[in-house]
Amino acid sequence: MASGGGVCKEVFESHPTFSNYDIIKPKVEKNSTPLKSVTVVGGKHGMPLSNIVHELLVCPVCSSLMYRPIHQCPNGHTLCSNCKIRVHNCCPTCRLDLGNIRCLALEKVAASLELPCRYQNLGCQDVLPYYSKLKHEQNCRLRPYNCPYAGSECFVTGDIQILVGHLKDDHKVDMHDGCTFNHRYVKSDPHEVENATWMLTVFNCFGRQFCLHFEAFKLGTTPVYIAFLRFMGEDYEAKKFSYTLEVGAYGRKLIWQGVPRSIRDCHRKVRDSQDGLMIPRNLALFFSGGDSQELKLRITGRIWKEK
Repeated sequence: MASGGGVCKEVFESHPTFSNYDIIKPKVEKNSTPLKSVTVVGGKHGMPLSNIVHELLVCPVCSSLMYRPIHQCPNGHTLCSNCKIRVHNCCPTCRLDLGNIRCLALEKVAASLELPCRYQNLGCQDVLPYYSKLKHEQNCRLRPYNCPYAGSECFVTGDIQILVGHLKDDHKVDMHDGCTFNHRYVKSDPHEVENATWMLTVFNCFGRQFCLHFEAFKLGTTPVYIAFLRFMGEDYEAKKFSYTLEVGAYGRKLIWQGVPRSIRDCHRKVRDSQDGLMIPRNLALFFSGGDSQELKLRITGRIWKEK
């Protein structure tokens, strides 16, 4: 045992669960593409050197690739910075106190490597420096899309064709063809507005898919409703389209014109940015008849392609 290291009484071995908003480092998969580096054979058990380095860069606690800072105990056992906190600064291999030792040699080895994007099987051909790979993958245009359904948390991912089938078969959303729409939203108790979400509607228009959202939430302490469109594709494609939304009654009307947001932006991000038709509750009740007994809003809209 190396001198100078205190012995920990317990080893923290449970694997953490991540919330939906954590950035999760890519898991090492059995069929992942090997690192682009020298392939000298003759290392441990005759393995290629790239595979040996690959093993060294995997955190023994969470099985994810390690990024700077990489920590080690006095005996040289390494782990990632996230797991160093989770194991309460106690080495999960030898139980020594981890202290604040950086494994600079392994960090330098990692910096010399180049790796293909994890979405290579989806068509991305980029090969990137080790420390640039994670950032690229978080924004890769060929990464899978998250399910755009807003009624409940859904962790299904895939390409647009897969998600359209998933929305239709699993979430039973309404599917419509055409670039104009006329929807009616009803709620028996309009005073319950906090985080209420109506069924998603998907429109097939110009050979693409658009998601119509209608939600109720509180803007500070003010209850409001919002309607907006999201485009099932990338942001640069969404900017080729525009749309209008209208709501009104009794000689009054609210009109919104905007550009649909990509489903890369979650519905909560779009809602909280107020990028849509905003309807204060008092006005929504006026449009519904003014008796405050029931919400009855009719929203019309149109989608067109910019020239």
